[in-house]
Amino acid sequence: MSEHLRTALFLAALRIPVLPLRAGKVPFGNCDRCADNACGGRPNMKSPGLCACPGPCHAWAAATTDPRIIASPAWAWTWRHAAVVAYHPGGAGLTVVDLDNPAAVRWARETLPATCTVPTTRGEHWIYRGTMPSANAVRPGVDIKSLMAYARWLGHGAGITAPLPDSVRALAVKAPPPARRAPQSLTAPLSGRGGECPHRTPTYLERGVSMAVQRITAARSSIHATVYRTFLAVLSTHGRCGCLTDAHVARLFTAAQAKGETARHCTDAWTNARTALGM
Repeated sequence: MSEHLRTALFLAALRIPVLPLRAGKVPFGNCDRCADNACGGRPNMKSPGLCACPGPCHAWAAATTDPRIIASPAWAWTWRHAAVVAYHPGGAGLTVVDLDNPAAVRWARETLPATCTVPTTRGEHWIYRGTMPSANAVRPGVDIKSLMAYARWLGHGAGITAPLPDSVRALAVKAPPPARRAPQSLTAPLSGRGGECPHRTPTYLERGVSMAVQRITAARSSIHATVYRTFLAVLSTHGRCGCLTDAHVARLFTAAQAKGETARHCTDAWTNARTALGM
C-alpha cells in the first residue's frame, strides 16, 4: 500500500473526503472514458464519488470518505502515481483561506481571527470551521477553498480551528456594479419583503436575468461553479428588494438544467447563494 493511499484512508476515517492529485496539483481523470475531460467533466451529483462513466472521477466531486472507493482497483493506478493527497474542504465542513505569499500571510495575521494554520510551499493555509462558496483571487495572493473545490492535504497544522468569520465570508461576495438608471420610470412599484423598489426598473431586471441565462448557457467548463456564481450575482442585485418572481427563477433553473445540472443541484446552489448573502 502506498503512503498516499494510507494517508487517504486515515483521512477518510476522520470523515474528510479525499482524492488523489497528479503533478501540478491537477486531478486525475480516473478512467479511460474521462481522461483529458473527454466526458465533459460532469460528475453524477446524486452520488458525488461517482461520475457518469460510472467510475469515480472529477476533482472535488470525486472526493469521498468511502474506503471501498478509495482502495478500489479504479483508483489503484492513481494512488501509485499521485503527487499528493487532496481533500474537499466543504465536504469536511471546512473553509481554507489559501495565502500564497508572505504579503498575504501578513495581511491575514493583521486582519483575520487566529485559527489552525498549515505551512505551504510559499505561504500558509488558514483553516476555519464552516463552509462557504469557493473563490479565487479574492485579494492579491488569497484564494478561498471550501464548497466545490479541493485543497492539498499538508498535515493537521497548528492551533485551534476557529469558526468561519464574517470577514472571510465577505471576501467572496463581490459588490454588483452600480446600476445605470433607465430613462423610464415604473408605473407601479415592485414590492417585496423590503417594500418598494425605487432603484430598479423592469428593463434593468429583465436585462439582468437574460444576461445570467446567457452566462450559464455559454459556459463550456466549470458548470457547477458558473451556476452558483451566477445565482449569487442575481441574488445580490435583485434578491433583497423582492423583484425576482418564480418565473425568473425558473428561467435560471431551466438554463442550468440544459447544461446538465440536476434540479436538486440547482436548488442547493440557490439555497447556498441565499445563505452566503444572509438572506
